[in-house]
Amino acid sequence: MNARAAAVGDIARQMAARPTVLVVESEVAVGGVLIEQLAADGYRAELARTGEQARAIGGRVRPCAVVLGDLGSRWGALQLVREMRDAELPPAAIWPAGLPIIMLGAQVGELDMLRAFDAGVDDFIARPLRYLELRARLRALLRRAEQAARASSAPRIAIGPLHIDMDCHSASLYGARLDLRRLEFELLVHLAGDPTRVFAKQELLTAVWGYRSTGFTRTVDSHASRLRRKLEERERGEGRWVINVWGVGYRLL
Repeated sequence: MNARAAAVGDIARQMAARPTVLVVESEVAVGGVLIEQLAADGYRAELARTGEQARAIGGRVRPCAVVLGDLGSRWGALQLVREMRDAELPPAAIWPAGLPIIMLGAQVGELDMLRAFDAGVDDFIARPLRYLELRARLRALLRRAEQAARASSAPRIAIGPLHIDMDCHSASLYGARLDLRRLEFELLVHLAGDPTRVFAKQELLTAVWGYRSTGFTRTVDSHASRLRRKLEERERGEGRWVINVWGVGYRLL
């Protein structure tokens, strides 16, 4: 192999190792600019102009995140989000579980934001788009996704005196076993994935219960209350667990 071929091979391997962001945008000019900006920041970027193209590219490259813009109508974009989140639909095999999705909204309408989050997006940015804001939000989502993946793949999680054994589906505090129901355990694991971060109730509903509707937030409250009570029964010091951040959601510490 000559030096030129070796250099080309190195570049190809480096490109393959870069995280891929799928941009779904029907307006070529807007999508093209986003692709160039993402590439300049070290991402591999793929542009899809339709839902069909998004599925084809998603099956080929397995993106680490999706930036979802205009598909001709907001209903088309919302339908694609629902497809990405619905494990019962055949196309869901294309999309990785927990794939971070940022939607670019046409306006700062509260109803549009609610519909987007209800469909399953992780973040919503209103136009006119500021790329630096998009980059910051994308990096934050990817960082959280990586932390969650590490937590879910690790057989054990230790946070001070709290120990969680994923293999045995058990948890203990100061060595005393916690008697947790299944969903209480799942909620604890999700919070422990990033213990100081505040998880929104809707996010917990989607991640732990699989609910999309915002009408089940009292389910989160009741499980969080029982989980907190069981942790506090074992607490030896003055530590607090499962903290309610009013109007937002819950964090573990």
